[in-house]
Amino acid sequence: MTGNLILAAGESFTGTWHATQTAVQGELVFFTGMTGYEEVITDPSYKGQIIVFSYPLIGQYGIETLYAQSEKIQAAGIIVSELYEGPLPKQALSLAQFAKAQGVPLLSGIDTRSVIQQVREMGTMPAQLLPDNTPKEPWQLLKTDFFPAQQAVTAQQFGDGSLHIGLIDFHYKASILKELLALNCRVSIIPYDAAIELPENLEVDGLLFSNGPGDPKALNNWLPVYRTWAERYPSFGICLGHQVLAAAFGATTTKLAYGHRGANHPVKNNQTGRVSMSSQNHSYVVEADSLSNTPFEVLYENVNDGSIEGLIHPQLPITTVQFHPEAAPGPTDHLALFHQFLETVNDTKKVKMHA
Repeated sequence: MTGNLILAAGESFTGTWHATQTAVQGELVFFTGMTGYEEVITDPSYKGQIIVFSYPLIGQYGIETLYAQSEKIQAAGIIVSELYEGPLPKQALSLAQFAKAQGVPLLSGIDTRSVIQQVREMGTMPAQLLPDNTPKEPWQLLKTDFFPAQQAVTAQQFGDGSLHIGLIDFHYKASILKELLALNCRVSIIPYDAAIELPENLEVDGLLFSNGPGDPKALNNWLPVYRTWAERYPSFGICLGHQVLAAAFGATTTKLAYGHRGANHPVKNNQTGRVSMSSQNHSYVVEADSLSNTPFEVLYENVNDGSIEGLIHPQLPITTVQFHPEAAPGPTDHLALFHQFLETVNDTKKVKMHA
């Protein structure tokens, strides 16, 4: 059957409808990577968004949940130019099967170049995915509460390594946890709204502030807690975690026109001058002018648009990056940042032991 993509700007596109019959509405965004569709659609940072894949053929190697970043598809909908429906590796599901099993609409045969051009010219916007003969839905304000106040008190624990890392959970990617476990860490998953004393009660050695969906301003109520934590423990922020740590120390954030989503974004290290490729998925950035209100220095910049890609505190062991050093999908140029973070945690732990 056929289905339709309706943009809030007025354009409409018709293609082949796969999987669920449910109509959805979400923020329309695009991803520029050539591979990694499984990681993308299960990444919690895409929660509530309709994803357009720029690569012309999607689904070639199917779905194997080994690479999933969460337990389910987080995207509200999926749009591709051509959907691969040929032979797959043994036991792999097709992308259409995976979407159908989870009730997520998938639309193929769309002129994705035209759709992406609309987003680049007009910015991210609300969009609807509708099965054929389904009336257009009333437009709704796209405002999802990803961070309701619940005052969680428990923390899941993984691994049994010598360093104990508290992973502040803003809806983290599974690859971040896997990377820490691979580096012989014991990891406690600390809810974003945990009591201020929980890291101390757990006796963590360092904190990693994770990625997550939505506007960092939704976490403003907890910023004093995050600052207290970062001042007490070596801290590393990734994506939303980077934005939240910057805001906790006085910076402000703003939304980009259409964000950075892909596996080929060049960033420059201002300390070394080295340019490397990064994996990214975000709409918001730290405003450069607001850094004068903070102690942070700019560590990384985006080569394409000059936006801030990372910060470092000159006195405290705090480093943040806007991109994803764990990749998944994308280049592994920045895996060393995990090693550097853990070296800092270990050095700080030794100092405390001998104090």
